[in-house]
Amino acid sequence: MSATADHAEERTNPAAKLGFEPGQVVQEIGYDDDAEQELREAIQAVIGQDLVDEDYDDVPDVVLLWFRQDDGDLTDALVDATGLVDEGAPIWLMTPKTGRDGHIEPSDIGEAAKTAGLAQTKTINAGKDWSGSRLVTPKTAGRK
Repeated sequence: MSATADHAEERTNPAAKLGFEPGQVVQEIGYDDDAEQELREAIQAVIGQDLVDEDYDDVPDVVLLWFRQDDGDLTDALVDATGLVDEGAPIWLMTPKTGRDGHIEPSDIGEAAKTAGLAQTKTINAGKDWSGSRLVTPKTAGRK
């Protein structure tokens, strides 16, 4: 595929913007009827399989966490998510956009991520009603 085609796909397929790759196992947490269906379907199209649910008992490549203000403590949810993936693996935190029910302030996301030991590397428009924050666990190999 050419670089131009790659860029065209990124504009038309929201999952391509998020860096999902064929064959990845993506564990979805916090799914509800309000989740962005177009994004979910796009991710499944890229990875070539269904998303796995909260009961998945192996280590996923990526966690897709849908989180709303009333879902509890964001820091706790992020700490739980980090326990599911290997170091350096991404956690995509999806939160409702400003003005939508369940919106979480970006400063609260940043604080919760930092407290959970995560680094925020990217923020994207994940659809009509959702924003996405790419969070990663720091790689600690070689550090004491």
